[in-house]
Amino acid sequence: MTIESVTPATTDLRQLVATSCRVLAATGHHDLIWGHASVRDPHGRGVWLKTAEWGLDEVTPERVHLVAPSGTVLEGDGARHSEYPIHTEIMAARPDVGAVVHTHPPHAVALAASGQDLRPVSHAANYFVPPAVPRFTDTADLVLTPDLGRSVALTLGDARAVFLVNHGIVAVGATLPAATVAAVLLEQACEQQLRTHAAGGWPTWSPPEESLAKRDHIYNDRAVQAAWDYLVRRWGG
Repeated sequence: MTIESVTPATTDLRQLVATSCRVLAATGHHDLIWGHASVRDPHGRGVWLKTAEWGLDEVTPERVHLVAPSGTVLEGDGARHSEYPIHTEIMAARPDVGAVVHTHPPHAVALAASGQDLRPVSHAANYFVPPAVPRFTDTADLVLTPDLGRSVALTLGDARAVFLVNHGIVAVGATLPAATVAAVLLEQACEQQLRTHAAGGWPTWSPPEESLAKRDHIYNDRAVQAAWDYLVRRWGG
C-alpha cells in the first residue's frame, strides 16, 4: 500500500478502530493478543479490522487493515484474524450494523457458561434486555468459516449483542462508538449480576416496562455518544 492510497477517510477509520481497541483493553476486554473490533468500509469493500498478533492495548492505526468478505487483505499490513467471518457475515446480514466488536471479557464468559440469562439487576443490563441476550452454541471453537459467521449472525438476529457460549461476546452498533459502548456495558452488566448472586439472598431486577423506560432515559443516542467521548478521554490516547 502506498502513502497516496491512504485517504483522510481511511486514516480516520483506522484511527477509530485503534481507539476502540484501546478503550476495550482498558475496560476489561483484554485477552493477551485475542479480540478484535471492526468498522464497515464506506465503499462496500469489506471491514477495517484490527490485525492479529497484537494486544488490544497495542493497536495503532497502522495495525488496522481492510479485509474483504473473502478474507483477502485489500489494504494494510499484518496477519489477518482468522475469525474475520464474525465481522463480514454480521455486516452482510445486518445493513444497520456499521461496526462489530468480538472479545472474551471474563464476567460475560462466566455468566454465559453458567446458563443464566442476563437480568436487569443494574442499569447496564437494561441496554440489552428485554428481550434476552441470544446465545450462540453451535461451537465454542473459533468462528473460522463464512458458514459459522452466518450462524452467529442468525443467532444475533436484531439484538445488540450475542453470547458465544464458552468463548466470548459479540456486540454491534450502527457506529463503532456505539458497538464499543455496548461491549463495555455488557461486561459491566454481567459482572454486576455475578456479584449480586455471590452476595446471596434473592436477587431482584426491573420488570420489562421499567427496563425499556430506563433504556430510553439512560442510554439514548446522545448519552451513548457522551459515554464514548468519556471513554476516549480516559483511555483512548
